[in-house]
Amino acid sequence: MDALKAEIALKRKYVQNDAEMRPSKYVRRGELERMKEEEERRAREEKEKEMAAEQAAERDAALARSKQKKKVDTSSRSTSNTPLPESQDPDPTILEGSFNIPSNEAIRRLRAKGQPIRLFGESDRDRRLRLRALELIEERGHEKAGTNDFRKALEDVESVERELRAKNDKGKKKDDGEVSNNAGSVAMVDLGLLKTDPDKLYPVIYYALKRTLKEWEEAMDERPENVKRTHQGKLAAATQVQSAEYLKPLFKTLRSRNLPPDMLVRIAEIVYYMQKRQYQRANDSYLRLSIGNAPWPIGVTMVGIHERSAREKISTDQVAHVLNDEVSRKYIQSLKRLLTFSQTKYPPEDVSQLMG
Repeated sequence: MDALKAEIALKRKYVQNDAEMRPSKYVRRGELERMKEEEERRAREEKEKEMAAEQAAERDAALARSKQKKKVDTSSRSTSNTPLPESQDPDPTILEGSFNIPSNEAIRRLRAKGQPIRLFGESDRDRRLRLRALELIEERGHEKAGTNDFRKALEDVESVERELRAKNDKGKKKDDGEVSNNAGSVAMVDLGLLKTDPDKLYPVIYYALKRTLKEWEEAMDERPENVKRTHQGKLAAATQVQSAEYLKPLFKTLRSRNLPPDMLVRIAEIVYYMQKRQYQRANDSYLRLSIGNAPWPIGVTMVGIHERSAREKISTDQVAHVLNDEVSRKYIQSLKRLLTFSQTKYPPEDVSQLMG
């Protein structure tokens, strides 16, 4: 019986040792991640060692070049009777030593500035020097990035007010040439020309919008001085300046007479109803211009192979132009501001024609 127990214990020990010596068929995820992290850490350490070695070699080479240059300068000064004037330009080696960054960091900064990452025949050292020069230029204020349009307009308004106060309000500014010649003789917009001769509408719309914009500017200038200096007064003046800036692309398109036909129809309606002081209808035309009146289907619009009668209403010609691009959005929004100002200055006789 004892011999049997001893034999069983020996077999059990043999099986355990065999299981420990045999490689496992499966590996846990934690062990895989640990092995991967160790490999990444080793690769990162090797890369850092290589970069440190390269930087040390570059510093040694720069020091050697600077020492050699000093020796040449001292030898040339000793042989010459007249001393040479010292150069005012900084040594590029010293500049490079103080701005020694890795190549991938230099590439990232150049791409962020919109500059080419390498010019023809340019070395890594020249690229770093070019990057440093660009950053120095930006620090000195030669390139301004990320400016706000409204803040810029507000600064322009404040600068104009300072100029006016310096001149002691000697006189108003001269009117614009095109507006002054046509301010008193702005014709009414004829919507019948949309079908007969649309080209005749372009100058009428142009001068009508120019006149309204000029009246808005004059209204801003005629305000009392205490109103101008308030925060709300400055914001109103900045809004007028910003709207005038946003309307420039529209005026350019009107001068070249290449406005899309559907936009020409809506803008002509806005100007026509604004001249008639029917601001409710002008606002309706503005809404059709900006967001359109096409139905916006929600959910499933095609459930079978047959065409439905309501499907014809989902057309593509009644498009929302405010969604086209940023330039269109800006001058369409400025058109609404002109409409609001015109309603304030020329209120309608019928109260029902007021915009909401």
